[in-house]
Amino acid sequence: MVHFVGAGSGAADLITVRGARLLAGADVIIYAGSLVNPELLSYAKPGCEIHNSAVMTLEEVIAVMRDAEAAGKTTVRLHTGDSSIYGAVREQFDELETLQIPYDVCPGVSAFCGAAAALKAEYTLPDVSQTVIITRAAGKTPVPAKESIRALAAHQATMVLFLSTSLTKQLQADLLAGGYAESTPAAVVYKATWRDQKIFRCTVGTLHETVTQNRLTKTSLIVVGGCLGDSYMRSLLYHPGFSTEFREASE
Repeated sequence: MVHFVGAGSGAADLITVRGARLLAGADVIIYAGSLVNPELLSYAKPGCEIHNSAVMTLEEVIAVMRDAEAAGKTTVRLHTGDSSIYGAVREQFDELETLQIPYDVCPGVSAFCGAAAALKAEYTLPDVSQTVIITRAAGKTPVPAKESIRALAAHQATMVLFLSTSLTKQLQADLLAGGYAESTPAAVVYKATWRDQKIFRCTVGTLHETVTQNRLTKTSLIVVGGCLGDSYMRSLLYHPGFSTEFREASE
């Protein structure tokens, strides 16, 4: 059996209870290199076979899984955050199905959730934004034209950008051209929830300068939107003048 496990957003104790249990029971662990906190490997049992996928190809990863399955061993494929977001897992699923190797998926806390916690932010503020766009700037891997940063910026929603801190010159230009004002709040969170986490607050107009001055190139998330500002409407859910199925309005 192969278990795909989301490692969580960084801190070793933010892995799920199920994920920790699966790690502890694994005979083989294949983890996503520098993206996964190495402290998580302390959950592994003595004698566990451990592989760093940063130096492996897809074919080599699958070969380890195939050999482990043939030997009756249990494998954990440990991905950063939650494997459904930029995890490159679909291609692994397809290979395992071809080989008729059973697998399942254990979700994890994504880095975009870790970044919100670090920023003490609510992405979905009433009268500000009720939509969160998770995306990335186009780099070596292209982005569909209809999902360009410029096109998505037109929605003025909260935007969380993965894999984009080395592309901020063009990113900033596209955000502005798409409709965000230069004064729109933004933030860059380096290694959210890790011990060496750092937060850099800025605006869309100063985003590239902030990233460049602080030499941020990897393991950082960019958050853009009015949710990082100070203006919003109070939620009706807890307003005394709003009735719900559980509570009558008091005024």
